[in-house]
Amino acid sequence: MRLDDAHVLVTGASSGIGAATARALAGTGARLTLAGRDRERLAAVSAATGGRVLVCDVTTQAADLASRAGHVDVLVNNAGVGWAGPFVDMPDGSAEQVLAVNLAAPIALTRLLLPGMVAAGRGHVVFVASIAGAVGVAREAVYSASKAGLLAFAEGLRHELHAVPGVGVSVLLPGVVDTPFFVRRGAPYTRGWPAPIAPERVARAIVASIRHGRPESFVPGWLRLPARLRGAAPGPFRRLARRFG
Repeated sequence: MRLDDAHVLVTGASSGIGAATARALAGTGARLTLAGRDRERLAAVSAATGGRVLVCDVTTQAADLASRAGHVDVLVNNAGVGWAGPFVDMPDGSAEQVLAVNLAAPIALTRLLLPGMVAAGRGHVVFVASIAGAVGVAREAVYSASKAGLLAFAEGLRHELHAVPGVGVSVLLPGVVDTPFFVRRGAPYTRGWPAPIAPERVARAIVASIRHGRPESFVPGWLRLPARLRGAAPGPFRRLARRFG
């Protein structure tokens, strides 16, 4: 898909992957709308990219966001939250919040904006998922479930749109990314391996997935191996996962 003069809506655009994606798209000729909850951070990203700012909460204001954004050629569903720790210790309401932001909100926003793309015969929907959704991660059970649901939704939607010319669906499965995500979830990343990657690397993959219609992108690419191993040989995969985390 050509991005010059395409209207792109990026959710969770105030920092991390969303902000990096906005910067990556700024050089393509796309017209940007940046959505998020932090007005000051969004303003900084807007100053660097020329994007229009829409302050909102995607969990409660999806309809308002879609209305204010207008017709969108590309939707990047990036907003996300996490929680880490034993599932039995998860505070009341935390699971519901993770599912609302990571799964329900992207589905709702896509439902609102996809009809315009189909009618125009041109569009692309991107879902920023996680390798956690493909393999499941200990102490992040609900987060893993939310991203797994996103993967399944994207796959089903892709099959539905197979006969619709000009409209594509891409899903990104990043590993550990060096963003404020871990601080905000209340548990910093402490493992020595794998090392966190820069959000700009994920942003480049997002732009490439739109341009080339890639259905699925692992970032970094080697993450495809554990995801495939889990499907092909679940027993050995589980033994390795318990040994190495």
